[in-house]
Amino acid sequence: MAFNPIDVKVISMPKHVVERVKTGVPGLDDLLNGGFPKGTTVLVTGPTGTGKTTFAVQFVYRGAELYDEPGVIVTLEERAQDLRREMLSFGWDLEKYEREGKIAIIDGVSSIVGLPSEEKFALEEGLNVEGFLRYVYRVVKSINAKRLVVDSIPSIAIRLNEEKDIREVLLRLNTILLEMGVTSILTTEAEDPKSGKISKYGVEEFVSRGVILLDLIEKDVELKRYLLIRKMRETKHAMKKYPFEITEDGITVYPSGEIY
Repeated sequence: MAFNPIDVKVISMPKHVVERVKTGVPGLDDLLNGGFPKGTTVLVTGPTGTGKTTFAVQFVYRGAELYDEPGVIVTLEERAQDLRREMLSFGWDLEKYEREGKIAIIDGVSSIVGLPSEEKFALEEGLNVEGFLRYVYRVVKSINAKRLVVDSIPSIAIRLNEEKDIREVLLRLNTILLEMGVTSILTTEAEDPKSGKISKYGVEEFVSRGVILLDLIEKDVELKRYLLIRKMRETKHAMKKYPFEITEDGITVYPSGEIY
């Protein structure tokens, strides 16, 4: 029987559709094909004062407010009560959503400084990394959280001396976050991104599936804030610097206001 190419049927595989999670940051979803890939872990890095904590809390707060997605905030840099008060300047009433069970704030500062905590969710003094991961897991499950913030990585790794130990801890953290199915933001410090080092330890970006850099640039004798998406798996994005502002409503990114 002669081969007839007309009889051959081409079977096309269905295109993989990546489910997206809205960031809650105006303008940013336009740069990410609609938002973060669901269940991914994103590192938000930058020097002090660039808005990392605001960015992270906005992600959880808007998730609860706009998308009915509960979220957990692990605060390791400042007390929960201070965080609540600061966020009120943007009109974000975290306590309201805590009462509704849509937001849980885990106090990690008290355990670090060795003081008792009055918070509903608090890490125990002297808690090791394994205990930390188990506790976060329990809180996430208790409110069926879809979003998680850990602010910040240096506060977890502060007692670790070797780079390999820090890498191992971050890899375990990232793995358990992926297992939980939450979309997560981890924050870290970048003292001088212009030197090429965009994280405190130089390893955080390698264990995260996405990296967003917040930084400052001098333009017209004035410091301007900009955002750069360094990496985002499953997402086509531009490697450009986009201006953003911290307004009375939080962070807004301007996709059409490319710096260069």
